[in-house]
Amino acid sequence: MQDSFEKMTELKERIQRACAIIRIDEKKKKIIELQHQMSRPDFWREQEQAKKTSRLACDLEEEVAAWEGLGQRIDDLRALIEMGEGNESSNLRVDAEQELALVEKELNKMEFALLFAGKYDHCDSVVSIRAGAGGTDAQDWAEMLLRMYLRFCESQKWQTKIVEISAGGEAGIKSVLFEVRGRNSYGYLKAEHGVHRLVRISPFDAEKMRHTSFALVEVLPLLEEAGEIEIKPDELRIDTYRAGGHGGQGVNKTDSAVRIVHLATKITVTCQNERSQQQNRETALKILRAKLQQYHEAKEEEERMRLRGEYTEAAWGNQIRSYVLHPYKMVKDHRTEMETSDVERVLDGDLILFMEAYLRMKVGNRL
Repeated sequence: MQDSFEKMTELKERIQRACAIIRIDEKKKKIIELQHQMSRPDFWREQEQAKKTSRLACDLEEEVAAWEGLGQRIDDLRALIEMGEGNESSNLRVDAEQELALVEKELNKMEFALLFAGKYDHCDSVVSIRAGAGGTDAQDWAEMLLRMYLRFCESQKWQTKIVEISAGGEAGIKSVLFEVRGRNSYGYLKAEHGVHRLVRISPFDAEKMRHTSFALVEVLPLLEEAGEIEIKPDELRIDTYRAGGHGGQGVNKTDSAVRIVHLATKITVTCQNERSQQQNRETALKILRAKLQQYHEAKEEEERMRLRGEYTEAAWGNQIRSYVLHPYKMVKDHRTEMETSDVERVLDGDLILFMEAYLRMKVGNRL
């Protein structure tokens, strides 16, 4: 059993280091503070803020419970083995090894979350997909990517909501914008920001020729509060119009859809998902705020790189990842060199392999 004791000691030390990194004691104090707020009689007077507070408290409680529960499992296993010392039962040894393997697997998964060190990694996110070069194939590719990300979000138990979608001419979609609400969703999905390339035999080509098509994926943190970005009313042009597509009688008979243009940057956001014009306006402003935050950060980074003499303009076709379905099968991320031949699994939403490789490249393994 000596090997088991050494393994338990190693796992316990990893848990202690992780708890120090996430400042678990501070999070416990924050939970108590939030619980105090939630116990006030007027807590639900402002329902939106109350929902955010409740959600934050729930997330923190789950995180603390997960780390402490993992440590408790090791303590319980150690106690069980110590009680059975002198009893060299093969069943006890096998059970101990199996439990340790499960604990280590869970710990590896939880350590992965520690790679979310960015300023907005904990935020909800907004994802847009736009068909690029490739005509109908590119529009079909954009719809395939939408399905892939929705399946991934479903596997993470995140909530998604399509804000704006534009159907393709013959098949697929020209563009789509959707919200993702879930813990660390931006931390995960930022790995997908960039140009995605598909190589396959086109189902739209009567001659069955191989086609290459592109789609651009943009991922933004969904900033609920104004923060550093202040938007003045005179900087905006707001248009309203009748929502198109599906939605019911009220949607298509009222000017509920909203288009907001930021005059200085020409950034445009449209939203027609909600029946209420006010709700569409609020959603569009949140997305505009996220786009402006990214715009200013990109400008600052561009200036820093220009002063250093290293700035290279990004060009369409600088794909971050290639998905090849013919003449062989492979998905390869060109930033991390991570690749797999199981294309179907990736297109079905299994993206953790690529996301973890990207995060480790950008942040490094802190443990």
